[in-house]
Amino acid sequence: MTHSKHKVVIFLGPPGAGKGTQAARLAEEQHLTQISTGDILRDHVRRGTELGQQVKPMLDAGQLVPDPILIALIRDRLAGMDNIRVIFDGFPRTTPQAQALDVLLEELGAPVNAVPLLEVPDQILIDRIVERGRQAAAQGQTARSDDNEETARKRQQVYREQTQPLIDYYAGRGHLYTVDGVGSMDEVYARITGGMKPQSS
Repeated sequence: MTHSKHKVVIFLGPPGAGKGTQAARLAEEQHLTQISTGDILRDHVRRGTELGQQVKPMLDAGQLVPDPILIALIRDRLAGMDNIRVIFDGFPRTTPQAQALDVLLEELGAPVNAVPLLEVPDQILIDRIVERGRQAAAQGQTARSDDNEETARKRQQVYREQTQPLIDYYAGRGHLYTVDGVGSMDEVYARITGGMKPQSS
């Protein structure tokens, strides 16, 4: 049984690593749909669906939406696709979410193909984020409050604490490969696509 028509990619990487940009390019070139749980939630709220009505008060109150609801939203989104060709960026964030997503994908016959982990040394990430703040200030824009070194360091630390279990989980399942995130956009992109081995099932 082949899953060649399906492709599921899960992007991992710290803030400032350029995940969003690379995910967007990969989506375009490999005809994948970027799945953002935030976008799906907002869409359901806008359409006033049953799930939307359930999550609206949580979003309004700034609460996290429980995992079973997130998985139901993703199931709803994926079940409507003929070929499940997707990139997840920003989900899953925890091991229970990853496990629930695996169960769902197996049910749909579209297991995870690849989990690229963008790796960039902390100091470079922090320099990038601070530089972004500097450029905004130079253009007369208000720098984002998180574009300073102290906040950037804190975000890296939180990211590592939260994501390490996910890294271990996907490494244990043989899906993870690390990508050197230092270099030009094209160089990093070539490393990402080069690491995607054809599925041998």
